[in-house]
Order: sequence, then structure tokens, then C-alpha cells
Amino acid sequence: MRWARERGSMDANAVTTVGSNMKQVALPNGVRLAYEMLGDAAAPKRAVLVHSLAMDHTFWRPVAERLAREAAVLIYDCRGHGTSDKRPGPYTVELFAADLAALLDAVGWRTALVAGASMGGGVTLAFAAAHPQRVTALGLVDTTAWYGAEAPQQWAERAARALKSGLGAMVDFQVTRWFSDAFRAQHPDVVRQAVDVFLRNDLPVYAASCRMLGACDLRAALPTIAAPTAILVGEEDYATPLAMADALRRDIRGASLTVLKGARHLTPLERPDQVAAALAPLL
Repeated sequence: MRWARERGSMDANAVTTVGSNMKQVALPNGVRLAYEMLGDAAAPKRAVLVHSLAMDHTFWRPVAERLAREAAVLIYDCRGHGTSDKRPGPYTVELFAADLAALLDAVGWRTALVAGASMGGGVTLAFAAAHPQRVTALGLVDTTAWYGAEAPQQWAERAARALKSGLGAMVDFQVTRWFSDAFRAQHPDVVRQAVDVFLRNDLPVYAASCRMLGACDLRAALPTIAAPTAILVGEEDYATPLAMADALRRDIRGASLTVLKGARHLTPLERPDQVAAALAPLL
């Protein structure tokens, strides 16, 4: 795999190296985001992938490596996640979308395919609403525009549980929602890596991110989306079930919906071949 070279308006003094392939850039708002670029930066095809709650850029690497055979692919840690700045909340998906716009400016990208999973799908929708001219296509994976009328209370309760008992107490519940029974049995290494990322989260930041999702309501933006859109959902996704994916399909003109048989909530990790295959035509 050949790693892309960034080009454009980035100030070299604002960029630091934080790993073998990871860099961190200071955005105009002062937040530092960590990112990784895969593929050939000269490629005309470009994609940026936004990760799920409590994950980091590695969440998308299996899919990114597949797409990078023909495109430049940007994966990054949202604020509060991974090795990006962990500033206290409150957060909104619109704030995360503004971070994404600034990151694309920093690497010199005007437009890209933008795809997000779960929390990242909310960020993707907020980005498309605020910057429609910068979106060549959308990928919405295991996500929703709105978690429902009870969402503020439900997500606040999850935040409170994490603050009281710690993330370790939530692992068993999380992994059964993330991955199907068969996948957990056959790929314990992938499950373990996801759990390790989850446990490294900062508790107050995780709680702020939960409350952000509880407040997220992007339904009004859906009919305004004109970009080609692929929606994917795991057949057994209990976190953002098929009904939520179908609501996206219904309200976004021309959107396609793919149901991944037997998969659950983190399909970019459970079914990277199928997710990459669905996104590749949008490049």
C-alpha cells in the first residue's frame, strides 16, 4: 500500500507526526485532529470516512485499504476520539461537521465522497447539509438521522452509566450489538481490537458524545440532499435498525439501500468487502 502525500493549503508548521502513518493538524478553530491518508494523492477519486462512536480512524482502515487501490482515502479521529484533541463538550454533529470541513481544507480537498458509520453517519449528514457543494456522493452506514423521541433521555442514561461504572462495565453489552454471534466466534482478534479502542476513550468526552447523539435530529436535511447516496445496514443491527435505514432511503431522493445479511452494527469491520464494494461505484 502506497501512502498518499498531502497537497494544497496546509501549513507545514501546523502538522506534526504522531505515528508511522498518522499526522496531526491544527485547525483554524484550534482543535488538533489526527488523520491518516491512504492511496495516491494524485488520484482524481477521493473519499473521507467518518468513524463510529468511541472508535477511531482504525475503524475504517479495512474498507479504506480496499478503496485506496483506486482513490485517495482520508481516515481520521473525530474530536474527543483517538489521538485528536479531547476538549470537553458540549458537542453537536454540526460542530464535528465543521471540523471535517476544516480538515478537508487543510489537506487541500475541495470535494470528496463522504461516508460515515453510526455516529459518523450523523456527522456525514450534517456535513452534507452545511456543505452540499463539497459532497460528490454519500455513504450512510448503520446510521440514522434521528434516534427517536426518547433519544435524549436514553443517551443521557448511557452517558451516566459510563461515568458511574466505567466503560469496562459496558463491554459485554456493546460487543453483542457491534458484531454477530458468528463473527465474534470467528474473528476474536477484530473484536478485541475494537474493545481496546473503546476502553481507551476519555469518560467525560464519551458522555458528551452520547449526549450529542441524543440531541441529533437531521430529518429536515434529508430531502435537500442531491448527491448520489448509498445506505447500508446490517440485517441484525439493533442500534440503528433497518427501519431507520429505510427512513433515510425514503427521504433522500434516489438513495439506494443495501441490507447486509447476518451482520450487526459495525459492518465496516464485520463486512469490509461488501461495504467497500457498495462505496466504490460512488467514487
